[in-house]
Amino acid sequence: MTVKKELAEERTDWAEDRTVLAVERTFSGWIRTGLATAAVALGLHAVFGPVQPTWLPKAVATVFLVAAQLIFLAAWLENRTSRRRLSSHAARLQPAWRIGLLILLLSLGLCGTGLVLWLL
Repeated sequence: MTVKKELAEERTDWAEDRTVLAVERTFSGWIRTGLATAAVALGLHAVFGPVQPTWLPKAVATVFLVAAQLIFLAAWLENRTSRRRLSSHAARLQPAWRIGLLILLLSLGLCGTGLVLWLL
């Protein structure tokens, strides 16, 4: 009977590891979506830049940059929440500090992009 219990616990641990890895894949998806949203902002500004008044394409592009920032923030918060609820057994995860640093750098990049956008 104990062998069955050990096997069941091992399968449960593997299932939790798969879920933890799925959380990381989901985080990556959020980041890709945020970067694509930022690319849409730059594309809109490039295509509609000559439109008058000049602030209009900049404002529309800024909306997409703000959306990208919100996507990054949501990705970080959801990742933190999921990591608190789950524990890894054999899977090796990205350290939480590295994910936080990535979000910080992406956020700074978005702010810089917005600043350059308005200075053009």
